[in-house]
This record gives sequence, C-alpha cells and structure tokens, in this order.
Amino acid sequence: MSSRTHILLVEDNPADADLARDTLMRSNANIDVSVAKDGIEALDFLHGDGSWSKPGRPTLIVLDLNLPRKDGRQVLAVLKSHDLLRQIPVVILSSSDSDKDITSCYQLGANCYITKPEDLTSYREILDSLQDFWLHKVKLPRRDGHSIASGIGYGM
Repeated sequence: MSSRTHILLVEDNPADADLARDTLMRSNANIDVSVAKDGIEALDFLHGDGSWSKPGRPTLIVLDLNLPRKDGRQVLAVLKSHDLLRQIPVVILSSSDSDKDITSCYQLGANCYITKPEDLTSYREILDSLQDFWLHKVKLPRRDGHSIASGIGYGM
C-alpha cells in the first residue's frame, strides 16, 4: 500500500478501542486510526468540529452500535444520507447479535455487520480479516483533493 490509510473507529469502551487500534496498527505501518468515543464525536471528526481541527477523511469506519449521546444507528443514518460520506464503507462491530439490530443496520446502509467475539484471539482475527478485506481486497472509490466532509450538516 503506497499511501496512508485512515480508519475511524467509533467505540466507547476504552479497552476495545485500544485493542482494535493496536491490532490494526501492528499489522500495517501505513494505517492511522482515529478513535471517537461516541456518535457526536464521530460526526464532529467527519465535520471538523469540536476538538478536531479539520474534517477527517477515513478510508473505513468501524462503528459500534451502543454509544452514548448519539448511537451507532443514528450515526449510520447520517453517514448514508450524505452524498460524500455514503461512499465510505461502514463496518458495524457490535456485541449485539440481535436480529433486530442486524436488520436495522443493513436497512440503514451498513456495508457489513460483525458481532464482537468474546475471546481476545478471535477478536484480533476478526480485525485482521476486516483489515485484509476492506483495505487490501476490495476496490474503494478514489477521493479527489477536496475534503470528503466539506459542507456536511448532520442534524438529527
């Protein structure tokens, strides 16, 4: 991979966030991982608001569902309703394996849904597979020099 890849990880559990960030970064030196601890912070990242000085342009978004302030379903709805953001793949990584959650995420436009495994080894394997598939196997749209988040309004 010749250019840097950027993953936005939206995860409120600090242990899960640390594990995911470390796993993703250990296997590829060309990856930057930004972590948002809730849905508002994720949207601020994409918009360049709050503590973020400029809009983020992630290659991939890994999104938990059960987040404080604005949950993952609300974030997903905003992402998939915006012309520039909808092209960013969104992987739901949640502890929920509820049919209702899975169905609602796909209806909102999630690109895939993965239930978090309970053991550390399986969790790392899932993250390695996710990275291999989304960052090495599939072809993603190219981005021009403009911010993917310019002009984003995210209401809700």
